[in-house]
Amino acid sequence: MTSPTIDILVPVWNNPFETRACLAAILIHSPAARLIIVDNGSSRDMELMLEEFSEPLGEQGLFIKSDRNIGLVAAINMGLSRSDSDYTVIVLPHVVVQDGWLELLVGMAETAAAGIVSPLFSGPDAPNLPELAPGCTMMETCTVSFSTLLLRTEMRMVSGTFDERLDGNEWCLKEYVRRVAAHGYRTCISGRLCLSCSSGQQFGSMRRRSEMIQNSRSAYISRWGIVRHYCVYFGTEAKAETVGDTIAAILDGARQGHRFTLLLHRRQYANFRKMGWNGLHTGIALCRISILFPRQDLRRKLSALRNTSPDLLAVRGSAEVPFPGIDTAISLDELLGAIGVHTGTIPGQFQEALP
Repeated sequence: MTSPTIDILVPVWNNPFETRACLAAILIHSPAARLIIVDNGSSRDMELMLEEFSEPLGEQGLFIKSDRNIGLVAAINMGLSRSDSDYTVIVLPHVVVQDGWLELLVGMAETAAAGIVSPLFSGPDAPNLPELAPGCTMMETCTVSFSTLLLRTEMRMVSGTFDERLDGNEWCLKEYVRRVAAHGYRTCISGRLCLSCSSGQQFGSMRRRSEMIQNSRSAYISRWGIVRHYCVYFGTEAKAETVGDTIAAILDGARQGHRFTLLLHRRQYANFRKMGWNGLHTGIALCRISILFPRQDLRRKLSALRNTSPDLLAVRGSAEVPFPGIDTAISLDELLGAIGVHTGTIPGQFQEALP
């Protein structure tokens, strides 16, 4: 069996010291991969440094130049258009890779047949990615970062590249993860690899970035709908073996970007964990209700959830079971209907939500 081919894509805009450290670490720790450097309108001195760095690489290197700064997402797409390996790994210049990093990322992608794989990060300004459940080395997620991101080329050929009209971070990535999920490709985060990084570059004024984020959020909602947080209560009698179909539907909802908190009594909590349902997706959390005064504890936990998610929707996990103290809780059928709207579908083009 032949090893997969890999391109490492580094979009660069000035910052010579960070960039040199990043590129040097890539060459040391991933010599078999091809390095694609995209100079995103850097200064002439930076351009000369990158040319000098790339020239000795021969066929193992590709240097692409943009005459002006076209934005991070556009620069990434420019590099992706020249990548024809089995996998492309985006690495931003503020990240320093380490020994074995590439083998771990590709191995995880191969094992899980994932379309996108992200490591974790360390550092004072590291991307804030979800924590993995205890004992899990990999979980599905909807939250990743451009800082380091593995993309399966087969997936890109089907799903396309990133939308350059969106912000260069949260909503652009949310939209892409949601789009590839609709084509059946999964996004995973690996707990076996943690890369060191400093703070990334910020482009434009704070006001301009804020406007871009709001416009991007509106564009996302116009295409995929509102992302919600659901709290599901199954009652005291529900057993894990009887709710497998519901959990499968909830997993599909998590892949759409929704969050789910499952309020479970002690035995349910233990059985759900035995089924591995605590490690399905970072958007699904199991919350155990205390055996002492369970009704009061359930209300306390629900109140705490609403403090962090004011728009939280309570869900009755069974038609026969009320949600204690919540008359407005929606039914399981309503939840499944809301999730099913976008299951396995690719909505049309964005509505005119961007300037």
